[in-house]
Amino acid sequence: MTRIQSQGAIASTDGAYRGIINRYRPDLEYYESTYKDLHQHPELSEQEERTSAIAASHLKRNGYSVHEHIGGYGVVGVFKNGAGPTVLLRADMDALPVLENTGLSYASKKEMKDQHGHTVPVMHACGHDVHITCMMAAAELLHAARSEWKGTLICLFQPAEEFAAGAQAMVDDGLYSKHGIPKPEIVLGQHVFCFYKAGTVALTAGPVFAAVDGVSIRVFGKGGHGSMPQDCVDPILTASHIVVRLQDIVSRELQPGKLGVITCGKFQAGTASNIIPDYADLELTVRSYDAKIQKQLLGAIERVVRAECDASGSPQPPRLAYFSHAPATVNDADSTKTLGTSFAAFFKGNAGPFEPIPGSEDFSVLARAINVPSIFWGLGGCEPAKWDDANKRGALKEIPINHSAEFAPVIEPTLKTGMDALALAALTFLDP
Repeated sequence: MTRIQSQGAIASTDGAYRGIINRYRPDLEYYESTYKDLHQHPELSEQEERTSAIAASHLKRNGYSVHEHIGGYGVVGVFKNGAGPTVLLRADMDALPVLENTGLSYASKKEMKDQHGHTVPVMHACGHDVHITCMMAAAELLHAARSEWKGTLICLFQPAEEFAAGAQAMVDDGLYSKHGIPKPEIVLGQHVFCFYKAGTVALTAGPVFAAVDGVSIRVFGKGGHGSMPQDCVDPILTASHIVVRLQDIVSRELQPGKLGVITCGKFQAGTASNIIPDYADLELTVRSYDAKIQKQLLGAIERVVRAECDASGSPQPPRLAYFSHAPATVNDADSTKTLGTSFAAFFKGNAGPFEPIPGSEDFSVLARAINVPSIFWGLGGCEPAKWDDANKRGALKEIPINHSAEFAPVIEPTLKTGMDALALAALTFLDP
């Protein structure tokens, strides 16, 4: 793996980065308005047309060479500023099919057709509007501060993160070849969470997000009248046994202390109470921090599914398909130590460790594709007084988390901190 040597981490301890960021920090009132606009106009995965146009227009106004429609609605801005390292900053753009219930004056009321053609409510329930806005602000700051650094800065706005597909789509579309984007020496990104206090950042070396695979399963039966199950093969019963048995994989087959998650989030079958259907559909999400464990989990799932179908006398083998794959997000140890020095000097007591979570991200695909290190950190989003109160009462779980209809990061100091963190991370690895 390529290693990037930073000349900046030492400089960060004497306040050089603080001076640069304070001197060139843009008007945040504009970005607060931008954030509200993005929040009111979310777009589903692979449909980020308006959002990507806003990002592209902003980059062009700020002097970046802009490449659009990479892997769908992917946008990349490149600013070459003399000889030096190449650093890539990434933000994701897509929203979720969630009906917003925040009560905010700028709450989304938008509906769109999803990938299945169904009309669904849409909400930025995972904070990608925060990521976009912070990246736009950092892009302006770093362009304004171009006399203070040397190298090449890449600002990448990624589509379809919620499908765990956008990063790979951009790579497969020739991100680093056909489109001529310079290969970075390090890839950097952040994610907002409301279990951290706004104004804070959280960073840890090693695994921080789990690998993910989606598994689609169709279990076949023999349909008939609900009053005559003896003449049928009930796929609902078979599928129910599968859902229960899958939980034994984690509790009885994994080494204790090793993370593994198998969740059935979708179970669909039948059309009426008195009809045994011909099939039942399941969809699973499978997660772990280790590639070997992920392979073990997927193999065990196939074994359980086929065995339960055999035991039930299914008239044909089950059908399994895989989707939404993303590798584990693992922060490079040496690079994380370097950035941690910068974060500690700049944010002082507001920089702390990131607690790894079994959520997943396709962020690291952008680095793995070219074998370079990457770093991904947490950005606090919960209103400080609210967080302090919940923490004092031991009730942090009361705070709505990502993907909740009530997820609502406070605008400030979240945006300022996120912009500063991206700018600081870029400056840490660019040449002074």
